[in-house]
Amino acid sequence: MANSTVMVLKSVFIVLGSVMVVTLLYTLAIDGLPFRKDLLTPWMNATLLDFYINILVLAVWVIYKESSWLAAVLWVILLVCFGSITTCAYVTIQLFKLTTEESANDPMYHLLLRHQDTKKAASGSSFQQISATIVFSVLGCLMLGTLLYTLLTYGSPFNKEIFIPWMVATLIDFYINVTVLSVWVGYKEPNWFVTFTWIVLLICFGSIVTCGYVVRQLLLLSPHDPLYLVLLNNRQRAESKYETTSG
Repeated sequence: MANSTVMVLKSVFIVLGSVMVVTLLYTLAIDGLPFRKDLLTPWMNATLLDFYINILVLAVWVIYKESSWLAAVLWVILLVCFGSITTCAYVTIQLFKLTTEESANDPMYHLLLRHQDTKKAASGSSFQQISATIVFSVLGCLMLGTLLYTLLTYGSPFNKEIFIPWMVATLIDFYINVTVLSVWVGYKEPNWFVTFTWIVLLICFGSIVTCGYVVRQLLLLSPHDPLYLVLLNNRQRAESKYETTSG
């Protein structure tokens, strides 16, 4: 079952990355380069902010996963420049790095954590938790304020004139990253109803919900838990904490 999960995830992310590559090339061909002032409409600006807040969440995971700062910086630059193409490529590479044993036994656990942290949980600090909670709370509030301001000032986004080629490409890019985050939410949540609710909220409200979800997970940690336990579901988080106390 676990092996089939890994195969499905590899296939899904290869397909999604390919879709985004085709979308990018097609949009470049029909609408030119995106570095134009006329493209920066209010709703495009709001969408880009939404997009890059989700990119920041994914970048934090990438920085945590990489043992080399050079590699981490390179991946983050690629994330900023190529969005979900890089996200899908990075996740797919991490899936291919899993050993047969890891693929057969809790593949999401081994995918999400660094190799050294799968051995034994370390200790964290309350300062790190408070700082991370504040950062993601501020980002969520920033996006909420931007959304409300854009709605009140420029009206509904469901307007045919808004959906120019680069806006459509940005939305596809955005929702592929939402798919990646949804896989994580699905792994973490204990039942399908809760998972479905969170995914619907992610689709409707984007990075506002991403930040809210991360803050909620941070608040569930004990003061001296390492921040990376946020990545795990409740069962694996409890097991890691038990290994720490027993060790």
